[in-house]
Amino acid sequence: MLHSLDHVVIAVRNLSEATDLYTELLGVAPSWRGRHPQADTANTLFGLANCYLELLASTGDEGVGGQIEQLLAERGEGLAAACFGVDDAAAFAAGMRARGIDATDPQPGEGHSDPADAVRRWTTVHLPPKFTRGLPLFAIEHDPSGESLPLARPAAAPEGAVRALDHVVVSSRDLDASAEIYGEALGLRLALDRRFDARGLRILFYRVGGVTVEVVGALEPGGDASEADRFGGLAYQVADIDLARRRLLTADFDVSDLRDGYKPGTRVCSVRNHTCGVPTLLIEPATGSLG
Repeated sequence: MLHSLDHVVIAVRNLSEATDLYTELLGVAPSWRGRHPQADTANTLFGLANCYLELLASTGDEGVGGQIEQLLAERGEGLAAACFGVDDAAAFAAGMRARGIDATDPQPGEGHSDPADAVRRWTTVHLPPKFTRGLPLFAIEHDPSGESLPLARPAAAPEGAVRALDHVVVSSRDLDASAEIYGEALGLRLALDRRFDARGLRILFYRVGGVTVEVVGALEPGGDASEADRFGGLAYQVADIDLARRRLLTADFDVSDLRDGYKPGTRVCSVRNHTCGVPTLLIEPATGSLG
């Protein structure tokens, strides 16, 4: 029922400053700047090849805006939610309920562009935290009658700009319980179940719509298995990581040295500041595998 990882949400305090940082970080211009009048929020969207990135800020203390303010007060800026794409939100909600999962009723929403008044429309279904092990997860059906989201235009040399989201990391104290969420209930394809003995980790790699959801846990589980899952970061694909790294260093980003990735033929580096609290990795895929 899920055909994509539609987008990920990053909660930010100052939307203008965060937009400038992510324009530099990604090397692309925003695809959309807008507001949600009924939710007391404003956002900036970056359309990538396989999903989009949403920077979300509060404009008031009601609705989602109040939730964002509370989240920022408790945890600071960072990854706040992940949203999966569906063709039929009502059918998705019914399917979840048939499995005993108390999904919300489909809820219509809309966003207005700023400064022009174009409108994007959608329907969302939110999954209960008890089912998601505390992570904000929801599904979205976009309304084709609304404005479509264009692909973000490169603001730097295209080869050094981010093209796609490679993966989102979820950290779990109970991998078996998390596997029931992503594999059994949500129906994501398990592409790989791999042990990393040197790191003491086991990672479940789920694929959906060209993005990987990496669910990470310890080889030897410890601590409270009922502890909520949490987002562990984002990894982006770039065609030329040398160019991307030089671009970021020039823009005053703190970027690690290049190193080989765990997947043969890949190279990676970590971005250690100006990410609004999101652990961030850049990946140059093996030749011919971008996207």
